[in-house]
Amino acid sequence: MFPVSRFLSIDAATTPSFTPNGGLVYLRDTTGTPQAWYRADAASDPQRLTAESERFSTVVASPTSEEFVFGMDAGSDERDQLFRYNLDTGEQHTLTDDLSSIHLWGGWSPDGDRIAFTANRRDPQTFDVYVQERLGDPDSATLVREGDGGFLSIEGWSPDGNRLLATKARSSNAQDVFVISIADGTQTKLNRDDTTRYESAMFGPNGAIYCLTDEPSDTLVLARMDPDTGQVATVVDGGDWNVDGFDLDRSTGTIAYTRNVDGYSTLHLGRLSGDGTTVAVTAEPALEEAVIESVTVSNGGERYAIAHSSRSTPHNIAVGPTDADDGESERPKPYVPVGTLGIPEERFRSPETIRYETFDGRDISAYWTLPADASTGETPVIVDIHGGPHHQRRPWFYPIGQYFLQQGYAIFEPNVRGSSGYGTAYTRLDDVDRRLDSVRDIRAAVEWLAEQPAVDSDRIVAYGRSYGGFMVLSAISRYPDLWRAAVEFVGIADFETFLENTGEWRRSHREAEYGSLDTDRDVLQEISPIHDVAAIDCPLFIQHGANDPRVPVGETEQIAEALRSRDVPVETLIFEDEGHHTTDRSNLIEEFEQVAGFLDRHVQ
Repeated sequence: MFPVSRFLSIDAATTPSFTPNGGLVYLRDTTGTPQAWYRADAASDPQRLTAESERFSTVVASPTSEEFVFGMDAGSDERDQLFRYNLDTGEQHTLTDDLSSIHLWGGWSPDGDRIAFTANRRDPQTFDVYVQERLGDPDSATLVREGDGGFLSIEGWSPDGNRLLATKARSSNAQDVFVISIADGTQTKLNRDDTTRYESAMFGPNGAIYCLTDEPSDTLVLARMDPDTGQVATVVDGGDWNVDGFDLDRSTGTIAYTRNVDGYSTLHLGRLSGDGTTVAVTAEPALEEAVIESVTVSNGGERYAIAHSSRSTPHNIAVGPTDADDGESERPKPYVPVGTLGIPEERFRSPETIRYETFDGRDISAYWTLPADASTGETPVIVDIHGGPHHQRRPWFYPIGQYFLQQGYAIFEPNVRGSSGYGTAYTRLDDVDRRLDSVRDIRAAVEWLAEQPAVDSDRIVAYGRSYGGFMVLSAISRYPDLWRAAVEFVGIADFETFLENTGEWRRSHREAEYGSLDTDRDVLQEISPIHDVAAIDCPLFIQHGANDPRVPVGETEQIAEALRSRDVPVETLIFEDEGHHTTDRSNLIEEFEQVAGFLDRHVQ
């Protein structure tokens, strides 16, 4: 048996970005928190470039010089600052230093002389657009345009360097698309439909805009948007599944894109047609039940890199050529391989994809994994509910899940209504007054589990993070007889206090899904577990970060106090140096050692 620390100490390599000379910068958490690493070519050794104590959130190479920008916060508070790193000299330059504000990376200018970002410096609830010289001091940024409130992000620069492409979230399922003039700050809204998704937008060849959108269908397609009229035309249709990621090289029209097929990824390489309206697919490299988290194409379009993982393969980076023309290609070669700290690969269990029927006859997709040597009627189950609410549970590398499987638990991971990956209509099935229908999907999941021969129906655990934490609290308060114990992380207990205290820039697009403080207080009260706390009678473990800007720590404090007043067993773990996510490995190990002990006492 391996300790929880062994599983959680397995490295993850993510966020690849090609430098002009063909090197690769990326993030890797060998030291316990993500830092910047570099590999010059396949013949050289990887190099760690930074030794900060705080986590890096992004790393993006310059298009013209051997340098990159990285973002770093403090105590996981998400108030990222931006820094430039020179690969030739190793020198690090501070670009922003307003520690009270969030700086969202926007991109390098085509000539590599400037950067763009948005920040809420002027007003905490509004993100403004800034442009800054790459050698500029922190106070040298030019305010290009004041935002109109809410979450605004820069997606990239136009090929001529005179305009910026921006998106603003209306909700998790709808964004506006803007082109902003750098010279005078004028802003032109391009999208004609205010209820549509426009994601991963970028300028392509000839100034056209490419993005992922559901404007013409229920699933995401790769589309071309006219920068003058906003008219959208499909370039790649993923069929019944989303096109969920892409990158392209403007100079050659080389493109790489991925499809999300019931959670697993397919990879496709090709070339844009001369008019940019179609893609000729040249290769579809084989992947074995992998999930691709990101794909990037090198300058000049000769190579691509993917960050990917599977249940038996840790998060790593692979690189391949884009020039295959026979419709076939070997798998991309591991470029930043990550080991398993000596845990044999056969110890890692992969899930079965199942579908179960819920209360309204709809089928819900889920991943079902039994431990080795599961005994009939004796296997406890962790029902692991994702956050979002629009996220999707996918079969990526999941070290803590593998630890629980080793301990004899089965893992059940449902994609209840509201999850992405199964069409836009499905994603919107839990909005506002339909919120509790997703909790009814969890009850149906437990009913399915009761029919499985291996399952001990008296030992089922509700488990979830963030919005999944709300789902846990709601499930154990509405269906208390189903659960032996529960574990929730940074969950929402009261939607009114959550919306009142969450980051101001997030409130409007969260209200679109949950309900408005101005008009839907009755709905918010109805769906808030704090009002049903008297029904909870199973032991509960809660973790939170004191610096959480998304779900304030008060959500944990009020639910814990309410349960303690009724003598319900509740254990809390609050990290003073963490936020919405536990990002320091030593804290993460402490967190799950406590979770494991809690489950040992109350379930095993």
